[in-house]
Amino acid sequence: MRFAVPIFPGSNCDYDCIHAVEDILGEPVAPVWHHDTDLSSFDAVILPGGFSYGDYLRCGAIARFSPVMAAVKEGAAAGKLVIGICNGFQVLCESGLLPGALMRNNHLKFRCDIQPIRIENNQTPFTCAYENGQVIRIPIAHGEGNYYCDEATLAELKANNQIVFRYAGENPNGSVDDIAGICNKAGNVLGMMPHPERAIFDWMGSDDGKYLFKSMLQYWKENSRVV
Repeated sequence: MRFAVPIFPGSNCDYDCIHAVEDILGEPVAPVWHHDTDLSSFDAVILPGGFSYGDYLRCGAIARFSPVMAAVKEGAAAGKLVIGICNGFQVLCESGLLPGALMRNNHLKFRCDIQPIRIENNQTPFTCAYENGQVIRIPIAHGEGNYYCDEATLAELKANNQIVFRYAGENPNGSVDDIAGICNKAGNVLGMMPHPERAIFDWMGSDDGKYLFKSMLQYWKENSRVV
């Protein structure tokens, strides 16, 4: 399974994602510059966290126009796995691959902590190695992680079981319905604010994030013939 990690100007979690794939899965992974337009040789795409283009205008609002995003959309439409982490989640929303938007935290402060997260849907390619309802501990680090959507969109997310993660206990940013991560209707595109790549070894404070990467590999092995 080959992973691509697009790098935008201002990305700073790209090599954390690369090391997570290498260390946990032992699968091929490569950084891809934002000017690249061909991702056909890859099976999955990880949009990393950071501050793409300095977060000018809105977080992810400029990155959505990068040439590589046309290839990301093409891969997503073909059924390839795409995950956006933190700033990557913001880019997915800005590009229309996921509904809703990420706003400033309701307390207007940057929040960095290890946060309990509840698995709301373990029937996705990203969560099949977890138990439904399981509470895991994953780091967060964001100033604009307040997920918002209108009532109609929220009802649709619930009806289609697209809410994949919720904050357990305290909501650290004010996101609607305690949402920490959602997927598209097809289930192959995931956006999440917490950083699973920063929770792959016990010495990091939690190794709960490694099972997200293991889920992706497990799903690909079982379904790669259709991708």
